[in-house]
Amino acid sequence: MKLPFSFRLARLKSGLFWRTFFLLGALTTTSMTAWVGMISVVQHEPQVQQISSQVISVVTITHAALTHSAPELRRELLFELVSNEGIRVFPLEDDDQVEPPAKNALMPDIEKLVKAKLGPDTRFSSKVNGVAGFWVSFNIDDDQYWLMLERERIRGLTGIQWLGWASVVSLVSLLGAALISSLVNLPLRRLTQATRDFAQGKRPAPLPEKGPMEIMEANRSFNQMVDDLQQVESDRAVILAGISHDLRTPLARMQLEVEMANLSDDAREGIQSDIGQMDAIIGQFLDYAKPTEASSFINVDLSELLTDSAHEAARQPDVRITTDIAPGAHVMGNATDLKRVINNLVENARRYGKTPGEDYVDIDIKCGVKGLHAAKRVTIEVQDHGVGVPPEQIGQLLKPFTRLDEARGQANGAGLGLAIVDRVVTRHNAELHVRNRDGGGLQIQIVMKGL
Repeated sequence: MKLPFSFRLARLKSGLFWRTFFLLGALTTTSMTAWVGMISVVQHEPQVQQISSQVISVVTITHAALTHSAPELRRELLFELVSNEGIRVFPLEDDDQVEPPAKNALMPDIEKLVKAKLGPDTRFSSKVNGVAGFWVSFNIDDDQYWLMLERERIRGLTGIQWLGWASVVSLVSLLGAALISSLVNLPLRRLTQATRDFAQGKRPAPLPEKGPMEIMEANRSFNQMVDDLQQVESDRAVILAGISHDLRTPLARMQLEVEMANLSDDAREGIQSDIGQMDAIIGQFLDYAKPTEASSFINVDLSELLTDSAHEAARQPDVRITTDIAPGAHVMGNATDLKRVINNLVENARRYGKTPGEDYVDIDIKCGVKGLHAAKRVTIEVQDHGVGVPPEQIGQLLKPFTRLDEARGQANGAGLGLAIVDRVVTRHNAELHVRNRDGGGLQIQIVMKGL
């Protein structure tokens, strides 16, 4: 099922990397905004003074040059001002199309200072007769003129440059925030991956015991935990081997003594049955406690394995097998353990799933393959036609040492059959579903990643 976008976005934001990234990004943006505001306030007065002085100086020098030059040389002087200084002087006419000066935080203060030096009649404009620039009026005797400066000479009138620099710095800061977040979360990603590998039965590579004290101690503790658990597994294997030898050797002697003893047939069969039950219980304990190592996984042909199990089960006189097994169902796993899982499911169905009113057990074994490549899934189903299990008790079936005798009938064993199945399936990173079959009986489904 595809998750809603809002839910996926919430999961994305809940990740530690994105939390760190957003916090650093918010901190950087806030700091940048405060920095730009502070610079604007601090530099406001110096900028106003600088630009006002520049305008006053240019107008004053131009006024003096035009006033004291010979009339026949003024044309050459104006040409030189345009060519070398980018200053243009035009007569001010009443019909000039004048647009107001640019609106920014500096202009009101600039006008105030310039008018204080050049006179209150000084006018300002951003465009005269369609020509854009920084326009200032001045008088020579009774004549009025426009002096136009190029905008590039008057700096600080707009915030475009500030915005550009702020954008560049913000982008670099966000990239830095992403890098910092990645470095901060790298040890956690390593620990998460190592934990996931260990949960799947793999032995992860030792985590590096370096870096900050907290990370170093966490990695050292994890490495020590892995070593301790591996030692426990090794010790348990030795103990299991000892149990198998120490318990089954006396059972073998008892079996031999029963065969040689002068007993009635009923007594002999009863004792042999008890010995067989004890041997089966020991076998279940050993199967439950035996670890499934991921290193032992190979390419297993489940179709062939299920077919063999079905043929073996069909040899029993009280079992009728129906199969629907798709060919070419391959998975990565331990062939012995998967064989044990199928046998346990079939045996569980044989013991507890007798068809009502009949002397035999109907067992259906199915195997299907769906999807392609990485999305391929292999589904195994084993179901009987018995009375099933009360819905409220299905959750108890997979617990160790549990036998739901009321629902499934009395049987011998330690109640570890389905617990072993659940343990092996979990180690294979597969899914196990237990439900009642439509029409009666119990259905057990295993979903594994296919090859």
